[in-house]
Amino acid sequence: MSLSASDAWSRILDRARNDLPTHTTDQWLAPLAALEFDGQTLTLAAPDQFAIDWVSSKHATHLESLGPICLGHPLKILLKVQDERRTRPQMDLFVPQNEASIEPLKADNTVILSQLNDRYTFGHFVIGKSNELAAAAAAAVAEAPGKSYNPLFIYGATGLGKTHLMQAIAHRILQRDPSVRVTYITAEQFLNDVINSIEKRSMNEFKRRYRQADLLLVDDVHVLAGKQQTQEEFFHTFNALYEAGRQIVLTSDRPPSEIPRLEDRLKSRFEWGMVADVSAPDLEHRIAILRRKAQMDHLEHTIPDEVLHFIADHVQANVRELEGSIIKLLAFSSLRHRVVTVELAREALRDKLRASDATPVRSTRQERVYQIQQAVAAEWGVTVDGLTSKTRTKVLTVPRQVAMYLTREIHGLQLVEIGAAFGGRDHSTVIHSLERVTSMSKEDAAFRARVEKVRETVRHSQW
Repeated sequence: MSLSASDAWSRILDRARNDLPTHTTDQWLAPLAALEFDGQTLTLAAPDQFAIDWVSSKHATHLESLGPICLGHPLKILLKVQDERRTRPQMDLFVPQNEASIEPLKADNTVILSQLNDRYTFGHFVIGKSNELAAAAAAAVAEAPGKSYNPLFIYGATGLGKTHLMQAIAHRILQRDPSVRVTYITAEQFLNDVINSIEKRSMNEFKRRYRQADLLLVDDVHVLAGKQQTQEEFFHTFNALYEAGRQIVLTSDRPPSEIPRLEDRLKSRFEWGMVADVSAPDLEHRIAILRRKAQMDHLEHTIPDEVLHFIADHVQANVRELEGSIIKLLAFSSLRHRVVTVELAREALRDKLRASDATPVRSTRQERVYQIQQAVAAEWGVTVDGLTSKTRTKVLTVPRQVAMYLTREIHGLQLVEIGAAFGGRDHSTVIHSLERVTSMSKEDAAFRARVEKVRETVRHSQW
């Protein structure tokens, strides 16, 4: 009697558990699902292309070698992404223990390699609901530069993994082809290069240097806002690379449409490819990130799982803060010569915890916005109700715009959230308010001073 696909896979998997480390089978093999088995070829479903690539390169040969042992005849393993697994609600925990080392690079890329963080690879990136679109898009770009999504625009708050994904693309492409010409910069660096090139009258060299890149990676592109000459040069650089089929990857703290004082022609081009966001991870995702951090640093036996849960439950800002919490806890443990426990974590991370006996719970988002509205209302001599009303008199319009501006600057709320907090105003109204306050602050020193006064008042009241 012929075996079913699930029975065949069960036999292979059971034997693989004897041959391979537990973390390998648990993270890479166990999640695979048996689809079909025709007696010779076993088809397995993986959650994404990255998992397929990893299993194919690292484990497929070994699995096939188990065919004669477990099934009595040769076996061919076929992997594919099953459609229904693409939309699975759980986070993707397909994270390898070690990513293949990057091949030696040619001289032209040695500087680029030195700029890249060794840990910022796809293998070290933990995927969850908050970042799965951006991660999938980044992986697609790495596999087919200039073809899949061009440009790729990744946005989100600080410390959520934008730079990690950007560098992962560079790592993957350089690993596959070390001769690829990569330019990795921040928008601030691009700005400085423009200024220096103008001063030295070397714009031709500037243009040649940037337009010869096969892969252009620009971090924090929102910095270009308001820099007219720099935007002009970036526009022409973008066009030259795009028309040549070269890949462009950009990151920002907000989507293109929400970057104030960014030329419309750049906004439209930034939206040509894929615009993907990364947001704050949920509890399960934060736990997975901390576990991965512990595994990478071989701390599984040093930091108990209940401590990781405790940190994930209380430190919710971003990935960077999560990782920083681990470092601080270990330093605290070493200095005090104490074993890592929940109580030690509570003591060491007192300043980071959202809710503990030692620190009060911070205000909710709504309360924070209300604090800004109160501070602005007091400075301009109006009421909070007036700021949130539909009234459009100048007496209310200016302070309302200031309150929207500060809400965006201090808390980074999305435009739709800001509009909702100010009487249900639409997207374009909020953008206009942000641009208006920015313009008035440049033109009127007294107005700028009032805005800064309110900003300081709000900050002191919240911290």
